[in-house]
Amino acid sequence: MNISPAVLAPCISLFYRLWCCTLRIAEEGREASDALEAAGKPMVIVLWHDEFFPMMYIRRTLKVVAIVSRSRDGEYLARLLEALGIRTARGSSSRDGLKALLRTARLMADQRYNGCITVDGPRGPRHVVKEGAIFLAMRSAAHIVPLRIFPERAKVFRSWDRFQLPLPFSRVRVLWGTPYLPDPGGITEMSLDRECRKLQAKMDSLT
Repeated sequence: MNISPAVLAPCISLFYRLWCCTLRIAEEGREASDALEAAGKPMVIVLWHDEFFPMMYIRRTLKVVAIVSRSRDGEYLARLLEALGIRTARGSSSRDGLKALLRTARLMADQRYNGCITVDGPRGPRHVVKEGAIFLAMRSAAHIVPLRIFPERAKVFRSWDRFQLPLPFSRVRVLWGTPYLPDPGGITEMSLDRECRKLQAKMDSLT
């Protein structure tokens, strides 16, 4: 039986909250990001695709808009995120990506949302930064916040990203990197490439 995402999402969201309540989450370095949120400064939170699972829970009161692909799997994820109180913008590098980034930028400007992007998604290569988050941050004059999530015990799937599902009652270490602004200047191929390399180094250093 094919159950629609709209019907399934509320049930999954409840199960998700219960699952995450069992996790023993330890966060480090969040203070700077919380200070930006309190001051009304926009942020683009970036993380790897395989580490996304706990993000919806650890965001707490952060107003977040996440970019989700237009695939069928993306439809289920979008419905789940919306059931958890997270706005979504639909698109990916291969389909409506620029529209999704521009919609996210509008929500950040008009309603004080923060962007959230898995910077190696939706198809990889794994743990290689793509340009979307950089473009969004430069377009929105927003701080980039690198984020890494390390579950002590997890089910690792055989997908391109080796997606990690933290097992119940396991410890999860969350590292918030220092927020930073991209170098000023126009959005060019050269500046995007430079900022991608900078963000790649910052993500790699959070271990």
